Amino acid sequence: MGTSQNEKLDWLRLIRSDNVGPITFYKLLERFGSAKAALDALPELAKRGGAKRALKACPLAQVEREWEALEALGGVLITRAEDGYPPLLAHIDDAPPILSVLGHAHLLNKRTVAVIGARNASLNGRNFARRIAMELGQAGLLVASGLARGLDAAAHQGALTTGTIAVVGGGVDVIYPRENDTLYEEIKAQGAIISEVDLGTKPIARHFPRRNRIISGLARGTVVVEASMRSGSLITARMALEQNREVFAVPGAPSDPRAQGCNKLIKQGAHLIQNSNDVLEVLNSHMDSALQARKPLDYQQKPHPTPDDKELDLARHEIQEMLSPSPVTVDELIRNCQFSPSTVSLVLLEMELAGRLERHPGNRVSLLEA
Repeated sequence: MGTSQNEKLDWLRLIRSDNVGPITFYKLLERFGSAKAALDALPELAKRGGAKRALKACPLAQVEREWEALEALGGVLITRAEDGYPPLLAHIDDAPPILSVLGHAHLLNKRTVAVIGARNASLNGRNFARRIAMELGQAGLLVASGLARGLDAAAHQGALTTGTIAVVGGGVDVIYPRENDTLYEEIKAQGAIISEVDLGTKPIARHFPRRNRIISGLARGTVVVEASMRSGSLITARMALEQNREVFAVPGAPSDPRAQGCNKLIKQGAHLIQNSNDVLEVLNSHMDSALQARKPLDYQQKPHPTPDDKELDLARHEIQEMLSPSPVTVDELIRNCQFSPSTVSLVLLEMELAGRLERHPGNRVSLLEA
């Protein structure tokens, strides 16, 4: 399946519009049958959801500039509906609708393993990450990491000649941290750099958990080499488990804070590894799993019928009463009210587009405090 240029621009406009995240993007596609129809519906949906100001869709001229600028860099945009989209990433609920890619986009279809760890890594940790990434690459796997200093950089270096992909928290044209500028250029020349955000976007703290779910989502397994108890690598490992992927951890000395996160992962059931064979033994038994099959995105269907205004008014009142700043699952909302799943879904869409609702992993939602 593919997307035409006009359709791709519509997708880009929709995901770049205010209050539209990946899950909302797919809900809108499902309800309206196309990104163009969803774009037309945005202002009214946000108004009905109680928006304090009019919601305007992202302008066509803005996404045309983004497209042209990426092409000028030699990059491409790949949508979730295209064959070039990473097959395992398509299986996560909040998969990015569109990825910007610099470098060799064909690598995204290779079987992938993530290798991540501490920024303040030890010399032994960096050497281990470099070696295991090289060996996993030689075994035919693409190595994914986050282009951070320390362990991520070492993993990329180890897999440069066999294939590595850097998932960045800012735009694909933004080198962060600056000390990795040479490595960035090497990955662009030999591997691939991907991001879900617009060109020129500077990475900020809230971007990194979203970046991390792409790293784990690309991969059949995530290898954590060193991680403190407050490391972002533990967030990535948790996301990998939520995505039904394997997690591997390298044990370390109890006295080293950089080993405490890995030791905790092992206590919680992660695979203890000492070399690349330990990883390959587990992954090779899963490589033919259903996750390897490309998950189709079937959204070109008849739009959902809209409930009548009276039912919607009742649903809006009841659902708002049930919501609070503490997340609850959408299934719980549906079970505890007398409205259809379609009606509940529409009301939640309206509230999110109005900036009054936040979505969380595990199909949970919460009320945003005014």
